[in-house]
Formats: sequence, C-alpha cells, structure tokens
Amino acid sequence: MKLDGLKVIDLSAFLPGPHMTMTMADHGADVIMVEPANGLGEPVRDIGEKTPDGVSVWFRNVARGKRSLKLNLKDPDGLAVLHALAREADVFVEAFRPGVVKRLCVDYETLSRINPRLVYCSISAFGQDASLAQKPAHDVSVQGFAGLVDLNRGQDNLPAMPHIPFADAAASLTALSAVLMALYRREKTNAGEYIDLSMFDAAIAWTPNVLGPTFAEGRAPSPKDMRSFGGSAMYNLYRTSDDEYIILGGSEVKFAANLLAALQREDLLSYAKLPPGPAQAPLRDFFRDTFSGSTLAYWKEFLADVDCCWSWVRSLMEAFDDPFTGERGMVCTDANGNRHIGPPIKFRFEPAELRPVTPEYGQHSEQIVQSLGFTVEQVSSLKAKGTI
Repeated sequence: MKLDGLKVIDLSAFLPGPHMTMTMADHGADVIMVEPANGLGEPVRDIGEKTPDGVSVWFRNVARGKRSLKLNLKDPDGLAVLHALAREADVFVEAFRPGVVKRLCVDYETLSRINPRLVYCSISAFGQDASLAQKPAHDVSVQGFAGLVDLNRGQDNLPAMPHIPFADAAASLTALSAVLMALYRREKTNAGEYIDLSMFDAAIAWTPNVLGPTFAEGRAPSPKDMRSFGGSAMYNLYRTSDDEYIILGGSEVKFAANLLAALQREDLLSYAKLPPGPAQAPLRDFFRDTFSGSTLAYWKEFLADVDCCWSWVRSLMEAFDDPFTGERGMVCTDANGNRHIGPPIKFRFEPAELRPVTPEYGQHSEQIVQSLGFTVEQVSSLKAKGTI
C-alpha cells in the first residue's frame, strides 16, 4: 500500500485529525493513537449511538486500523515514552489549543531537535499565532465565523444549523494534503516540516463558487437568489404529491433543454438562460407546480431516461442501504456484522486495505513501549503507576 512503513503519532481527538490519520491507516500507515491516561481516552469512544458490542459508531469510523497507547504526558516517564516515539516517527499530529503542546514539551521545536525529519501537523480552529488563537471553537462556530452558516439560508431567508461538519471535514482533507506534500518534499531535502492547519482557513478557502457578489460587487451574497442555493430553477428542490422531494442539480442550459423537451414546455427555455434569482421565477414556479402533481415514484420513472442532473431527497440510512454504495466499496461489514464507511480513495494498483479492528483503550501500550527499547521491568513499572 502507498503508506507502508510510515509511522504516524496522533494526539488529536474528535474528527479532523482522527479522520485524517484513519485515511492514512487505510493505506498502510502505522498509526498510534496517544490517548490520555484519564480513564476514557479519545472522547468519542463514549459519544453517540453504540453497536451491541459497546463501541460507538463514531469511534469505530475514525479509529479503525490504529494502535492505542494510553499515556500520561504529565509524568516525566510518560513524556520520555513520547519522545522515544517521536524519534522514530514520520508524522506527528496534534489538535490541542495553541500553547498546550509547548507546556507538555511535545511542541515542534522540541520534537524536531529529537527528529529533524519529523512532519508535524497542528490542527486548530484559528491558527497557532493568530489574534484568535485562544478562542475556543468547534465546527459550527468556525463555520459561522467563516461566513458559511450565513449561506445556509432557505427561501425563508433564515439561517439553519449546518448538518455536515464542513470545517472539520475541510481541515481533515487539507491536513492530509499538507502532510503528504511535506513528506514528498522530505524525500528531496531530508528535512521535516511544521504545518499550522486552521479549520477557519480550510473552510473559508472553499468559497470560490459563491464569492462573486463579495469580490466583484462588494456585497454579501443573497443565498436565496444564488445559483447554488435556490435561485436557479435547475438547481433546486421540488416537493412531489406524496411529500417527497425531487432534486434538480445541473443548471446548464443543455440539461434544461432536455428536461423541458420531455415535459413538452420548450417555450420556457429562455428563462433557464437568465441569471439566477427573480428572473428565473417563472421557470421555478412551473417546476414547482409540475412536480407537485405526481408522486416521487412517478417522477423517478419519468426522469430515468432524461439526460439531466436529478436525484431525490433520501435519508442517510437509505444511502448506506443502497446496493450502489456497496458496489463502490463505501460500506463494508466486518466479521462481527458491524458496518464501516469504506475508503474513498481508490488506487488501481495499491488499493486501501480496510482493517476493521477498533483498538481498545490502551490495548497496545505495553507492545509499543517495549518496541522502543524499554525493558520488561520498566514497562511493568510504567503500567503499575498508571503512566501507560
């Protein structure tokens, strides 16, 4: 696999860091979760619904294929273990509030002296040295600060809670890209790198398609009139007679022509060529009236052979139960019957190998510490006093 032989030390928690390092584990990296010796470890072990074996679904889908090291970093002996790990690691990931790693003596300056080839990635809400570095935040507050919640307005013009943790997701993907770039550069320079990865930066960077009003006209976007949020007739949701919803998801004129031809209303095509917003209201009204006249089943059959972008609103359960999701390998079942989200990166020659084993809290502590050269007596002593 692509990342065979790579050792990753992960001190992060919740979603951005753990999801990123799980992706690395799926592709062969040896990922060691360093969990606090507080009796719980990674917080998401105990968050959300659990399968009958007592494992939370969230934890199972960010921790698979990793090893767990319970470690008290406030104990000098625990810190010595971490420094020994860093000496042979390739990647180090942390997501504490800025300044914490320095107090713990596991900051980049300290660890890079031990291992100059280390790629060190710090994930935070607003960056390490910025004026808002100490502002506490999770996904939705970062999205709000980045202007994204304001975009999540319906036709009633009221903001709604975002249902996908986009700032978390963007941070995970951006961190993965940054780490892999740094590793690629290290092959040429033999030097490590420090990455200051801000969730705010990662989220606000994904706005090119909605930034026109702000950069071109100096005004805030009006979501209900924009192409991506309901202003376009061909990029919208329409209620059916049985209270389901058809989605039109492609505003190109060619798709409008195909759909209107199928509906025998080519006379309305000119509206699809106008800018999104009030100018397209007659076409939106036509679609609203038309789709409300029949059931979702009828429209699915009607649209099956129409060359346009369409879908329908369905639940997450329906999406994961769909055979297509299994066909793409995006849902997998382990030997115990637990389902896992599959790896999205599909290499032809070295595909991911999902290792659907969820580590127990501190399961690999003794094994890991012994591999660092600590004696059996030292390991026993560390375990006896709760350091590992």
